[in-house]
Amino acid sequence: MFLHVSPSLNALPIGMNNFLKEFQDVFPKNVPHKLPYMRGIEYQIYLTLRATLPNRAAYRANPKEAKEIQRKVGKLIKKGWVRECISPCAMPLILVPKNDGTWRICTDCRPINKITALIPYSDDLLNELHGSIIFSKIHLRNGYRQIRTKFGLYEWLVMPFGLTNAPNTLMK
Repeated sequence: MFLHVSPSLNALPIGMNNFLKEFQDVFPKNVPHKLPYMRGIEYQIYLTLRATLPNRAAYRANPKEAKEIQRKVGKLIKKGWVRECISPCAMPLILVPKNDGTWRICTDCRPINKITALIPYSDDLLNELHGSIIFSKIHLRNGYRQIRTKFGLYEWLVMPFGLTNAPNTLMK
């Protein structure tokens, strides 16, 4: 989890500054370039009954895109977020342009999302806040890649963007 506190710490409730200072190791300023800590939550994909695992071929990429994909995957391997694997389930990567002209690597999760059993909606989790007095909002920078997957082409060892139940897992 990564915390960004506004420059005006004086706007925080009394005692919150001390709390943030005491637990500053829990809220580092930068995303560590390694596999995240075990947090008691592991992302798992539960499939619907009689589901057939999707096995999609990689999308075509021109030489420039292929080189960028290799570079991005190399960085993910170095961070320990993905590893090579042999699996009957495969989903293709796609490069998506960012506003600054760089590329974001994404996984096309649509085939696996179609056969994923849903977990409770975040609305149900929010109902558990009824009666609470103090509320906080935390922006999770790279939050989707901060929950380890149970299982170690390449397979994600951290929860990627695009999976049906990922937002609800983050709410836990």
